Amino acid sequence: MRVVSLLPSATELLYGLGAEPLGVSHSCDYPPAARAKPVLTSTVIEYGDDRPPADIDRQARNVEGSTYDIDVDLLADLDPDLVVTQATCEVCAVDASDVFEAVERRGIDADVLTLDPHSLSDILDDLTRVGEAIGASDTAASLRAELEARIERVTDRAAAAMDRPRTAVLDWTDPVIAGGHWVPEMVERAGGTPGLVTDGPSTPQHWDDVRAFDPEVLIVAPCGFDVERGTDAISDLRSKDGWANLTAVQDGNVYVVDGNGYVNRPGPRLVDSLELFASCIHPDRFEAPAPAVVRRVGAVPP
Repeated sequence: MRVVSLLPSATELLYGLGAEPLGVSHSCDYPPAARAKPVLTSTVIEYGDDRPPADIDRQARNVEGSTYDIDVDLLADLDPDLVVTQATCEVCAVDASDVFEAVERRGIDADVLTLDPHSLSDILDDLTRVGEAIGASDTAASLRAELEARIERVTDRAAAAMDRPRTAVLDWTDPVIAGGHWVPEMVERAGGTPGLVTDGPSTPQHWDDVRAFDPEVLIVAPCGFDVERGTDAISDLRSKDGWANLTAVQDGNVYVVDGNGYVNRPGPRLVDSLELFASCIHPDRFEAPAPAVVRRVGAVPP
């Protein structure tokens, strides 16, 4: 089957099922082989390494029209049987409505599979759906069973911990946005007590609400940022009133996680993210991850 993927998590999922997409989005960078594929999308937002979170947010808010463009000519040339896209977040990737419009406008004879996950179970269901769509149901079932077993191992080990620290996960720092969708469930399964957002999508936060929750563990995983850029982004938080008084800061339990590669992508590696969360929340019960994906910044002065 000829398949293209318009979001990173679907690209990872396809490769995990043994299907190599013909084309990918501009954000698809894992596995490394995806970087050599024809690129079907682009964005008007400049994400360069010198762009602070506030500037990226300003650009996103001021976009007139669509944030993303699809190379419809290339899509037609690739002549796919299946296009995998998403409807979870129009800020993060091409929205499904734009894909349907592009396929219809050029008369491309392709099915469009829309993924819209909001929980770990949704992500596992998407794995099954994609497997069925590309004729790889057995491979999908095997991979799903493996991921489910890893999820349960983390859940069971974390449940045996004596405490459940208040845990906040931020997927943006200026403005402050708390992670939603699958994040609260992951915190709970990893042995923490989620706060700020306990259900629904990622949501902007008043800093006073962050202070009131007073996280004992603070995980910073900005959308699209690796560990280096995430560490730089913490400067947005250090200048805020009461930063130094947060329990997580005083106890040295502030962590930066590679949001781009893990937390923000609802694909197979989200189970890796669950294991990373568990190592941050209960470091005495879980093995420390590689510093390339998690960095403990500790007690940082304001």
